[in-house]
Amino acid sequence: MGVMGKVLLALAVLIILVIVGGGLFLAYAPPPASSQKVEKVLPDARFPR
Repeated sequence: MGVMGKVLLALAVLIILVIVGGGLFLAYAPPPASSQKVEKVLPDARFPR
C-alpha cells in the first residue's frame, strides 16, 4: 500500500468517525426546551364551588 492508499484509508476512517459521532450526538443530546410562553384564561364556570 503506497502513500496515497494510506491517505485515502485515513480519510475514509475520519469520515466514518465523524458520521458515527454526529449520529451519537443527535441520539443523546437533549432537545432544546420550548421558550414560548403560554397563557390561557380559564372561565370561573369550570370551577364550581
